[in-house]
Amino acid sequence: MALININDNSNKAKGDCSLIEPLINRIVNKTLKKLEEEGIFVFPEILKDSEDITKNQIIVKEIDNCYCTGNVMGFIGYEDKRLIIGSRFAESKDSDYFFQYILNKVLEFPNIVDLKTDANQDEKLFNYLIFIFPYLLKRAMRKGIYKVYENHEYNDNNIKGTIDFARHIKLNTPFIGNIAYNQREFTRDNKLMELIRHTIEFIKIKSYGTVVLSKVKDEVKRVIEITNAYNYYDRNKIIDYNLRKRLRHAYYKEYIELQQLCLLILQYRKHQLGYGNKRIYGILFDGAWMWEEYVNTIIKDKFYHPMNKGSKYPQELFCDENEKQSGLIYPDFIGKDIQNRIIADAKYKPVDHIRNKDYLQVLAYMYRFDSKEGYYIYPDNRKGGQTRYELLQGAKFNTEKSVKSRQDKIVVVKYGFKIPQNSVDYKSFERSIAESEDKLQKEFGIG
Repeated sequence: MALININDNSNKAKGDCSLIEPLINRIVNKTLKKLEEEGIFVFPEILKDSEDITKNQIIVKEIDNCYCTGNVMGFIGYEDKRLIIGSRFAESKDSDYFFQYILNKVLEFPNIVDLKTDANQDEKLFNYLIFIFPYLLKRAMRKGIYKVYENHEYNDNNIKGTIDFARHIKLNTPFIGNIAYNQREFTRDNKLMELIRHTIEFIKIKSYGTVVLSKVKDEVKRVIEITNAYNYYDRNKIIDYNLRKRLRHAYYKEYIELQQLCLLILQYRKHQLGYGNKRIYGILFDGAWMWEEYVNTIIKDKFYHPMNKGSKYPQELFCDENEKQSGLIYPDFIGKDIQNRIIADAKYKPVDHIRNKDYLQVLAYMYRFDSKEGYYIYPDNRKGGQTRYELLQGAKFNTEKSVKSRQDKIVVVKYGFKIPQNSVDYKSFERSIAESEDKLQKEFGIG
């Protein structure tokens, strides 16, 4: 097996990727939407309102003699070729503690290092799929149990539907009082819920299955209660049905993603996620989304957290003469202190890339919410710290040279959140990054 490691937001010479050239050729310059269509599992789902990651984003871009990556991390495979896109804060290809840590904080992943230190990359990829399952199951079932009309076959003396004469003659000759009939019912025990049940039962038998499912024990209990038709030997039939009958309606977007994940998990042993055929496969994580959600776990006591991917707490910029609001926006963080409102923006990209439209965006948010202080919170693998910028007033022209700092002090701060380096092990990394978390909380008067 040929394997190449590359980090997010970095470049790699084409010659260094020659071992996996067939794989690179399948993904280079392709959009995230296209890779999704070809079998890559993207987490979280992509919504049109997202500013950090879009369907048109290119995962690996070809520039001159280099391959360049963006904010996405994960695993991609094709035949016997593998590409691992780790975080740029990885201390080595075998110790990407930062990536593992934020997965644990945001998605409650088990510590993959301790879980299976000798796992090959395909096994790690498979574990990642299983660890995502509780998160997606909980989110889908918040919307309620998925229900659908299905045709059910009966053979009893309590006829309620359409008689199936062919089946009746086959089953009830000689006649003993039963009638074979079909009935269309709006039911919770349907093929999708059965697929989820099969996935639950599959995870149960894994060595770490009990730990994974313990996070969603109420949801698991509910699924088991309603799937009375569950039969282990029907698994292939349930998988085939869901492959043919994919959910499409946007209302069921949570179940659409859960259905895709269940199919990937249940088909892993049969197809090894595409190994041996001509399909690419893998899982990609939106680093910008994970960074934002991680920052939220640290400062949520002092900030509201609108979320574009979940359409939660949307805000508007304008209203017309009829008070109809428009101009949908989702600032990352809006301070809860009305008298001293702070706007904060979580940026996963390198500090040198925070510029131009980033400035315009946060200033627009500050003006909209009457804030005099804004923050960019970005991960930094150096010493961390912050740089403060004061908004100017005046203009530069031959007849007007009056540029100076504003008297009312509008301030934007680039806050470097220190990511530990040279950690001896994962536990050491946890202790060090906890110090960075404490410093960020103190910056905003938390704790």
